[in-house]
Amino acid sequence: MTLAPTYRRRLHERALDQYGYVTTTDADEIGVPPGELRKLSQRGGLEHVGYGLYRFEDIPRTGRDQFMEAVLLAGPDAYLQADAVLALHHLALANPRRIRVATPRRNRRKLPDFLTVERRSLSADELTLYEGIPATTIARALLDCRGVIMDERLIKAAKEAARTGLLRRRDAQRILSDLGTIA
Repeated sequence: MTLAPTYRRRLHERALDQYGYVTTTDADEIGVPPGELRKLSQRGGLEHVGYGLYRFEDIPRTGRDQFMEAVLLAGPDAYLQADAVLALHHLALANPRRIRVATPRRNRRKLPDFLTVERRSLSADELTLYEGIPATTIARALLDCRGVIMDERLIKAAKEAARTGLLRRRDAQRILSDLGTIA
């Protein structure tokens, strides 16, 4: 017996790939009227998180939820950057008070205090997805953290990222050279 694809089910399936989150844009893309999100939220089980963003309460939380929430709150084409990328991967002992997100678009939304949004455009080769979360590459993040995180920590992070496969050895060599060390 196949269950009918209700609005809630279709949204839930999308949310499974996004740490429990679903946006009004997601709803529109899968043929669910965006106004249905508000109605489903009022019935329970779907929490309104911020402008155009909802979270299914029955999807277990992980250590990555807040990173996905930050990107989705910042809007389309947003991505993690700098120390937020390093924190996502537990590199350089990065533990920012605010999650840094960038977007090529202007952002006028009222955002929570845990989030900092910068207008920035990067080339496609400097952007990637880490377990479904849009972000800059580790290489770009390490370079962006110069002057924010101690060089010794960045050097150690570059070596660790290369060792674990998050960073190509060639990129690690370039970064270590830029940071003034030889691997």
